[in-house]
Parts: sequence; C-alpha cells; structure tokens
Amino acid sequence: MPMSITSVLPHTYVNMGFVNRRDFQFLARNRLTEAKALLGASHPDGAYYLAGYAVECGLKACIARRTERHEFPDKRTVDASHTHNLRDLVKVANLEQERLEEAKRDPLFRNHWDLVQQWSEHSRYRRHDSEMAQALVEAIGDRKRGVIAWIKRH
Repeated sequence: MPMSITSVLPHTYVNMGFVNRRDFQFLARNRLTEAKALLGASHPDGAYYLAGYAVECGLKACIARRTERHEFPDKRTVDASHTHNLRDLVKVANLEQERLEEAKRDPLFRNHWDLVQQWSEHSRYRRHDSEMAQALVEAIGDRKRGVIAWIKRH
C-alpha cells in the first residue's frame, strides 16, 4: 500500500509522486501561514503568491476526498485537477453550487471570493502592494467567513 511521505515525516515535505488529501490539507495550512509570515516581514509579493496556493491546495484536498480508495479516476477529472485556476478547481470539486449559495447567503464571503478568484499562478510575475496582499490573506484566512473556512466545511 503506498504511503504518503507526511505520514512518515509529518510537517517536513510532501512527496510529489504521491499526494493525498492530508498532504493537500497540510500544504494549504502551511501556505497560508507562510503568506502571513511574509506579509508580516514586509514581503507582500510573496505573501500574495503563496496565499493563493493555500486555496488551490485546499480545493485539491476536496477533490482528493471524492476519490475512493482503489478507484480508477475519470481521465477528464484527473486532467481538470491539474490546474491552478481556482474557479475551475471549485467546479472539479463539485462545489460550484455550494459556492454560489454561500455567496448569495453571505455578502462578505462573496466579496472574499471575488477577490480570491482573481489570483493566478502568474501573480509571481506581478508586483503587489501590502494593502492588496493583506486583503487577499484576510479573504482567505478569515476564520469564520473566509475562503479556507468555507473549503474546510466541504
């Protein structure tokens, strides 16, 4: 039975040959913690960039949860999962309807998501001021109404 590296060496690193739901959850927490640390150290570009990866990893944990042990996943789902596009990952995770319902119910969550969905992996090539990075980190990390809190409920 394959074993994830984090089950052997927790909180060290993730073996990219085999990444499971727990690995993605760990990475999501870590990326958000790292983003907060970079923001606190006056490095908003890195903070912005890593904060988005926290959401990506959280959504990929939701996708991994849908995969049953010993299941051979559908090729389209596998291919669609290999993206950094957060809007696409919400759809692959079958969370689009829940996201729409939450956005309708909670205007603050809707504002958070509107900000978060603008992130892309290409942000590493762009400059972000402290205000923009702080807004993204808060939209993601708000403990009750942030995007990560919403992802954790799924």
